[in-house]
Amino acid sequence: MRFRVPRHTAIAHHAAHLLAAMLACCSTLAIAMQSAPLRLNQVQYIGSHNSYHAGLGASEAIIWQRLDPATLAMLDYAHPSLTKQLDDGVRQLELDVYGDAKGGRYAHPAIDELVRQAGLPPDPPLADPAVMQRPGFKVMHIQDMDQRSNCQPFKACLAEIRAWSRAHPMHLPIFILVETVLSPARKPYPVVEPEPFDRKALDALDAEVRAVFPHGAYLSPDDVRGRFATLNAAIRQQGWPTLQRARGKVIFLLDQRWVGPAYLQGHPSLRGRVFFTNAAPGTKDAAFTERNDGDAASIASLVRQGYLVRTRTDADLKEAAHNDTTRRDAMLASGAQLLSTDYPDGEPAATGYVVSFPAHLHARCDPLFTHVRCTSAELSP
Repeated sequence: MRFRVPRHTAIAHHAAHLLAAMLACCSTLAIAMQSAPLRLNQVQYIGSHNSYHAGLGASEAIIWQRLDPATLAMLDYAHPSLTKQLDDGVRQLELDVYGDAKGGRYAHPAIDELVRQAGLPPDPPLADPAVMQRPGFKVMHIQDMDQRSNCQPFKACLAEIRAWSRAHPMHLPIFILVETVLSPARKPYPVVEPEPFDRKALDALDAEVRAVFPHGAYLSPDDVRGRFATLNAAIRQQGWPTLQRARGKVIFLLDQRWVGPAYLQGHPSLRGRVFFTNAAPGTKDAAFTERNDGDAASIASLVRQGYLVRTRTDADLKEAAHNDTTRRDAMLASGAQLLSTDYPDGEPAATGYVVSFPAHLHARCDPLFTHVRCTSAELSP
């Protein structure tokens, strides 16, 4: 005699088996995600804004006070050497570069003459005169008026970073953000016109980097793109390289979006280039993008899509003046990987404002990637 299983019972059994299969699948996926290697974009790093900035001389500050006190209020900061910043845990450095193909363009800054005319005591030299006479990119904030740098020229800055990197072969990746400055001459500052950043100048910029950092010492767009047709497809479908693979390397980033088209000429999707461009999300070369004034929600969306995002936790010394941590805390929570500040760990403001991670770690697990296995042990310097 055959007995019929009630239909509702059969459905219940089927549902139970289906649920068990789904749970097993999800559990396997969760385990796989937890065991997947940590990628370099799943970590947050602290960077210094205008890392080269060495401040103003006493007489220079008086000139600024007379000419433009509002701007002076935003220039009243100075960073120690790049080596000291790296020792303190900074992992993103920012260098502003000016073209000087023939040499000598910035060798006689106008502020020196303004100090002399005002009858003020001369400040110490801004840089070695011989260095400023040689061809090559120079590092400074405002040509003629705010040129003091803790390293000069650009290749010397790179050499200092390279020396530190070689002395710490398993360090976390160091991101070097380079701003190609094209500030026009404007009153009341008697400044020289900078050289254009055309394709020839950008080829020279790549050449200066390669003269200091050999192939393999930096992570290039070609390394990230791999088998994919575009850089954007690579980071969105495959992802960035693992943190382990990026250890001991530096990553070069272009700060200004306007320079991207010239840098891409003859190098589609950054083939054969050194720098990642500050690209508009969705374009072929888009892997890195800046949201210096972005809101946390829009930044988080980009981070989840696979982009490397740089933002600022403070600007123009305003937050530090009142120890206002609102913007800082929002940017930390946004998931932006590169968090730039005028006050990194080791350089707190007089008010106590500082941007640092707990226990003075040099990096932390990105809060947007909670599904990824990431521990403090994996974030050693």
